[in-house]
Amino acid sequence: MDRFLVIDGDRTASEKLGLACLERGVGVVMVENVCEGVRTLLTASVSLIVVDAALLRLSAAEHATLFERVAPGVPVVVVVRPDAPLDLRVGFELLGFRVLARPVTVEDLVEKAVGTECGR
Repeated sequence: MDRFLVIDGDRTASEKLGLACLERGVGVVMVENVCEGVRTLLTASVSLIVVDAALLRLSAAEHATLFERVAPGVPVVVVVRPDAPLDLRVGFELLGFRVLARPVTVEDLVEKAVGTECGR
C-alpha cells in the first residue's frame, strides 16, 4: 500500500484529502507543520509528500535539500492557492517539486503527481 504524508495547517482540507486517500486504498499520515513532517519522515516510509506552500518558510532550494536529505527520492507535491503567482509555481517546479492548486484531489496526486504506478 502506498502512503502519503500530508503537511497542511488546514485541518478540514487535509482530513478531506485523507479520507479520499483511504477510500482509494492509499494510506495517509497528516501533520500540521513542516517540523512535524520532518520528524515523521525520519521514522516512517512514505511514497509521496504533499505540503502546503504557505507552510514553507525556507527558500524553495532549501526545502528541496531538506526533503531530499530526510526522504531521498520521494516526490514532493507543493499545494498552492489558485491565485499563486506564476513565478512561485515555476520556482518550485524548477527544483523538482510538482505543483498543484487547491483544492487537491487524491486523483490529482495519484495520476498527475506520481503517475500510474502509485495507488494501484
